[in-house]
Amino acid sequence: MKLVVVGGHSRNIGKTAVAAAIIAGTRELGWTALKLTQYGHHLCSEHGRACDCAPENPDHPFAISREESREGRTDTSRFLAAGAAEAYWVRTPVGGLGEAMPAIRGLMEGKAYVIAESNSLLRFLRPDAYLVVLDAEIADFKASALESLDRADAFVLVDSGSRCGSWAGVAPSLLDRRPVFRVSRRDYATGEMMEFVLGRVGKGKSKGKN
Repeated sequence: MKLVVVGGHSRNIGKTAVAAAIIAGTRELGWTALKLTQYGHHLCSEHGRACDCAPENPDHPFAISREESREGRTDTSRFLAAGAAEAYWVRTPVGGLGEAMPAIRGLMEGKAYVIAESNSLLRFLRPDAYLVVLDAEIADFKASALESLDRADAFVLVDSGSRCGSWAGVAPSLLDRRPVFRVSRRDYATGEMMEFVLGRVGKGKSKGKN
């Protein structure tokens, strides 16, 4: 199995769009796509709301839904619309991803190519490529992203021009030591990014767009 993980330093910065762009540009690989969401404390993994099951009676330590729609109305539906063979939404409480890992490994079993939108997954798996999406317009930097930042294989800068962000705890020189792909909010992809991903999963050059 080849695993690509797409993470990012905050919410709503284009992680799903980047993952979908990779799927669309390499759809011949028949990706299995995962989106991992961690809810705040005392929220049920089943539906993301307060529930009698937590915290004293944690009946729902995690939840997994298989996406069936290709209409693109949800993040996992966007993965299918982009060309993924399968897509799943995994929900856990903050800090509870470990309980879901046996089930996640089960989803991955027998799959040739898996792409996951997550930062926390790196605590349990070593991907073939870890791409971190950065947006200079957003100052927030999640702790999970900061913890795994030095494991990034490449950075994806969204609509940043020549600017990079200035974030506490992040050395600007870090971006000088990794490939950096600058993408627009129109397509979230470059030919170089596709070639990088395909090289990492051992498939040579992309047949996708440039």
